[in-house]
Amino acid sequence: MDQVRIGEFIAKTRKEKGYTQKELAEKVRLSDKAVSKWERGNSMPDISVMMDLCEVLDLDINEDLNRD
Repeated sequence: MDQVRIGEFIAKTRKEKGYTQKELAEKVRLSDKAVSKWERGNSMPDISVMMDLCEVLDLDINEDLNRD
């Protein structure tokens, strides 16, 4: 997986939903610093967070996060 591409996708989807990084972080019970790291491509969401993230952003993990 390309961390930068995934991060850009998370940022785009978050903004489309109207959430700030802080709001998204609160919804998945993490810090806004974690969301910032994902969106900059410096890290990836842990698998334990991925299901919550997809639910909050209304994503299908198989279709959306793995697209080329």
